[in-house]
Amino acid sequence: MQCLMAKCARLIIGVICCFSTRWVLASSTLEVPRSYSSIQAAISSARSGDVVLVAAGTYRERLQITDGVIVRSRGDDARGKLGLKRAEETIIDGGGTSEVAGVTIHEGAVLDGFTVTNVGRYDDVEWQKHHATHGNEQPHEHIGAPGVAGISITGVSCLVTNNIVHHIGYSGIAITGVEGRRCSPTILRNVCYRNMGGGIGSMRGSTATIESNLCFQNFFAGIGHEGAHPLVLNNECYENIRAGIGVSEAARPLVRGNRCYRNRRAGIGVRTGAETSPVIEFNECFENEMAGICCEESATPIIRGNKCHHNKMAGIGCQGHAAPLIAQNECAHNDLAGIGARGEAQPVIHGNTITSNKQSGIGIEGSSSAVLIKNICRDNAFVALGVRHESKVIAASNTFARQGGVPPLVAVKESSTAQLLGNTLRGGGVTGILADGNVVVIGNEFIGEAADNGGPPGSAVWAMKNSKILLSSNRVDGCRMALQADGAEQVTALDNQIRRFVGAALMVKNTTGTAHVFGNVAESRNPQDKVLIFDDRGATRPNELRLGSSSP
Repeated sequence: MQCLMAKCARLIIGVICCFSTRWVLASSTLEVPRSYSSIQAAISSARSGDVVLVAAGTYRERLQITDGVIVRSRGDDARGKLGLKRAEETIIDGGGTSEVAGVTIHEGAVLDGFTVTNVGRYDDVEWQKHHATHGNEQPHEHIGAPGVAGISITGVSCLVTNNIVHHIGYSGIAITGVEGRRCSPTILRNVCYRNMGGGIGSMRGSTATIESNLCFQNFFAGIGHEGAHPLVLNNECYENIRAGIGVSEAARPLVRGNRCYRNRRAGIGVRTGAETSPVIEFNECFENEMAGICCEESATPIIRGNKCHHNKMAGIGCQGHAAPLIAQNECAHNDLAGIGARGEAQPVIHGNTITSNKQSGIGIEGSSSAVLIKNICRDNAFVALGVRHESKVIAASNTFARQGGVPPLVAVKESSTAQLLGNTLRGGGVTGILADGNVVVIGNEFIGEAADNGGPPGSAVWAMKNSKILLSSNRVDGCRMALQADGAEQVTALDNQIRRFVGAALMVKNTTGTAHVFGNVAESRNPQDKVLIFDDRGATRPNELRLGSSSP
């Protein structure tokens, strides 16, 4: 019995020693250059779980970090000029042109706190040329085009953190997925600048987490996506030649909480196909040379909860058959529209707050089709809503408002079609709705700035020559008249309630087609006022008129 117990005790001690030895081996620290003359020599001697600890200095080599090895610069997390001080002082110099990435990272490995530079050919003349032309002359190519990255990650999960990657001939950090293999690398708190590709590129099915990185002055996007589906969280992207964040080729990332500003094109750009369908939410995009957020080429993003302000074009823009959902964003102080659509775009625009833009609140043009629901467009310099160039709009339950000014609140022009249903239009100007197309106006409330005999016409609706207008069940208060139509092709005005007008509540003259005006009620304190001034010389059918009462 004692012999059996002794054997068991020896077995238990042996197992403990075995595990203890393995644990010690897994946590060994290999120091460079104290014990190894190069970083790669230390990596080649390391096992999974070992730490290669690198002292400050310049190391002229390219690295292959094997599975599970941690490569870290020596020092604490004290800040330097751009990133961590230890990263700025510990440099991996790739030596220029080569077919091998500066650092290639394998499964479970870690790269923490290095500067990676001089991989491939950085061309400052080319960079300056395309910076000057806002990237308009750059090739329209996939971001996944072949190239040699500063840091390369292919089909593995790993951690890349606290690094500075600059002056690379291709992308600073390139993340590539592998078909049939799920990999989720984490790219955290890196600085990527002046690279001839993107700062960070995620492509071909990658599902990385890209968080809290700083990407600026890169040749293409600060962070770019081609056919990838990463999480892109809380990054800062500025002064890149194209977008701060670019999404293309069927990519579906979640882009949340980023700040994109002073980029030469859009803050966030989405393009190339209906399968490109990212969720872009709670970002701040400002002072970009074009739109804050732009989608084109049939892309179908969800754009919600973003703040887009002080951009040189629209706060949010869509074109080229794009069909975004644009919801609950704040667009203010942009040089053109708060939200704009052109080139046969098909946006749904819902619940946005659009204020103080230098031209229109919402601009729809170029044969686009848009649905507008529950937006607030307030104090935009020209129109709250402009519809042009044979476009089509359904606008329901929106608020269009402006104090003072001459332009109309809503302008429908150039053979466009609009249905305005249940909206509130508040403020002055030449008219609430300028109709130079086919316009249906039902169930809206018009609140003018108290009509008088001076100033612009101040009508709720002004139907231009050859337009078609249906005005029904609206409430009009404080406008000079509810409807002014002279030379319209077709006019129907019925069951509107009108008060605080001047002279005549409705004026219909020289109609070239049909005119039907009946069932309207006008209230006035002036017994000389009229419900209707009517001239049916252009009408082709008899008109029915039912006058309402005018209160004393």
